[in-house]
Amino acid sequence: EKIAEREGFEVVITDVSEEYAVFGIWGPRAREIMAPLTDIDLSHEAFPFGGSREVSIAGVKVRMVRITYVGELGWEIYIPRKVTDAPLKVWQTILDAGTPLGLIPCGYRAIESLRLEKGYRAWGGEISTERNPIEAGLRFAVSMKKERFLGRDALVALTAAGEPAKQLMAITFDDITRVPIGKEPISYQGEVVAQMKSGGQGFTIKKSIGYAYLPSHISSGESVEVEFFGEKVVGLVSRETLFDPSNARVLH
Repeated sequence: EKIAEREGFEVVITDVSEEYAVFGIWGPRAREIMAPLTDIDLSHEAFPFGGSREVSIAGVKVRMVRITYVGELGWEIYIPRKVTDAPLKVWQTILDAGTPLGLIPCGYRAIESLRLEKGYRAWGGEISTERNPIEAGLRFAVSMKKERFLGRDALVALTAAGEPAKQLMAITFDDITRVPIGKEPISYQGEVVAQMKSGGQGFTIKKSIGYAYLPSHISSGESVEVEFFGEKVVGLVSRETLFDPSNARVLH
């Protein structure tokens, strides 16, 4: 437990992470699979994106959160572990219901591929203490309605300064086997301007993908050269989301 004082109130924060198992179910048929298993309306109107509800699945009370890290319709499901077999019971119930509709268990590599196509940031990958929300394209995620928070003054100053010198952009390669792993030098018009932060394969767009903080004057559609073990390979820059930029697959 951690105790902190803020604005005259004493707050107790308890880390309960170990008390819950969590599964994610995502894909175009996620609602179709989950609707018969739950006791609430899962429609977009009744359970909008960002919503959180307590529901019952297979007799187990769980919490469903309408969120995604893969760019598809779906939920994270949090199951209390105090009942020993509860996570397994929920898992098996979902698997049994979803298998006839094409559901398959996937690991983090599948998540990694999909989140790179959507441009979802990962701590330790594209973002770290070395970068700020404006450079990372995350200004929208910081609420300036709050009068006080750590780093607010710095963010106000950065905003006033205008466009940053570098911004996070995607770089795609037509050869999907040419996969950036990070730290590869990136050249623009013959000059090294950055190094790769992260990379992977985008199986939906059939290209390999890398992310780097490139000079802000570089536009979508321009080319850069990325050095792979001594060989320079041309990549195409994109400042936009690579897959489903309108979020039509998520928000329905």
